[in-house]
Amino acid sequence: MISKAITGFIAAGLIASAPALAQGGRDWGDDAAYEWAEVVDVDPIYRDVHVNVPRRECYMETYAVPGRAGYRTQRADAGPVILGGLIGAVIGHQFGRGSGRSVGTAAGAVVGAAIGHDATRRRSAQEGPSEYESPRTAEHEVCRTRYEERLEREIDGYRVTYRYNGRDYRTQMPYEPGERIRVRVSVDPVGG
Repeated sequence: MISKAITGFIAAGLIASAPALAQGGRDWGDDAAYEWAEVVDVDPIYRDVHVNVPRRECYMETYAVPGRAGYRTQRADAGPVILGGLIGAVIGHQFGRGSGRSVGTAAGAVVGAAIGHDATRRRSAQEGPSEYESPRTAEHEVCRTRYEERLEREIDGYRVTYRYNGRDYRTQMPYEPGERIRVRVSVDPVGG
């Protein structure tokens, strides 16, 4: 029973579409017919566009690194130590007799050398920093983005030539149409 109903609907649809098939494939709507026309020629239409293109530029930049102050090393100069030792030995030799003189000379030399050494250290500390680390240079990479303006051609549409009933027509379209385009055909009465 259901298959008979489906067959009936299909037959009714074919009967209803028969007039349209008899009109050569025209689709009637809005009092106009729509048909297909053959595309004969397509030419792109260009326009010039200004485009900013980013370009990264990098280079090495040299900069100065400041030096640091150092401090005088705490070493005694040989001159004051020797001079202090000699003066101490002469003074120590003045005291005592016999073998005591030798001990006094040796003790005076040691005490004089120690005094000369301490005097040198005190003078170095009072003078403050004496040696400096020289400034040095270092490099680091610097990058910037620059924009370069270029002129580019861009497709703005298509100039289409199509043929309908043996005559050529032209139109402009925003896309490339392919081998054929749909055209609207209307019939208007002439005269009155």
